[in-house]
Amino acid sequence: MNKFTISGAAMTFGVVALAVWAYWPAPKVPAIMPPTQQPDTETPLGTSTQTTIGASVEGRQIEAYTFGTGETDLLFIGGIHGGYENNTVRLAKAVVKELQSDDSVIPPSVTMHIIPNLNPDGYALPTTASDAERRFNANKVDLNRNFDCRWEPTGTWRGVTMSAGTAPFSEPEAAALRDYVATTNPNAAVFWHSRGNAVFTSECGNGVLASTERLMNTYAAAANYEAAGLWTAYPVTGDAEGWLASLGIPAVTVELETRESIEWERNWAGILATLELYR
Repeated sequence: MNKFTISGAAMTFGVVALAVWAYWPAPKVPAIMPPTQQPDTETPLGTSTQTTIGASVEGRQIEAYTFGTGETDLLFIGGIHGGYENNTVRLAKAVVKELQSDDSVIPPSVTMHIIPNLNPDGYALPTTASDAERRFNANKVDLNRNFDCRWEPTGTWRGVTMSAGTAPFSEPEAAALRDYVATTNPNAAVFWHSRGNAVFTSECGNGVLASTERLMNTYAAAANYEAAGLWTAYPVTGDAEGWLASLGIPAVTVELETRESIEWERNWAGILATLELYR
């Protein structure tokens, strides 16, 4: 083969290679991305567990809200006397809303349970209904006389005799609280009522627990209510606080000053003090 033939072949190969290169798809080059932008830092929202724990006589749901995951369980209850003490329901709902926005006030060792409305049937009645109708459940039973502590078939309120049910926990609302307590086994309980401008202790024949006294004094001092000790205005039988005391669970009654205001600042201070007490 002569030099011309070699040169011709080389030229032919070059032309072909150039044509292939010209029509071959160019490799994709990854785009140069700008530095990753970090999102604005925001305060994390609190989370809650909402549970239906039972239903009223007329089928309305009774809800419980749970915040925190600690081993110490604290229970707060509103609305046991329905619409007659409707500010206690509104207070409990305000606490739920506050904690759903930010539950950082709850110590890591605490789980907080809130039942905003234990008597939804009484709460649902219009303001034109009588005080008794709005206070009792749909069976015309005073729920705070339907618990297993010195229970009697009738109870007293304002000097008037009223039904306490056919037996302890005969009412579905009281049974719902009983079952929830059995499930959660709270270390302490706070019931919101109105109107007495004081915090009261509880007992069921064996004297007031020292831990109940501490809880009363703690909440009362922080919320600027009177620490009033045991209720003595008239005999009370079958009350929920006394029933809890019979189980060894400290329970107090917080009586708001009025039936209109939720007295937010006072009660929020009382709640925070209670959380700190059980930290």
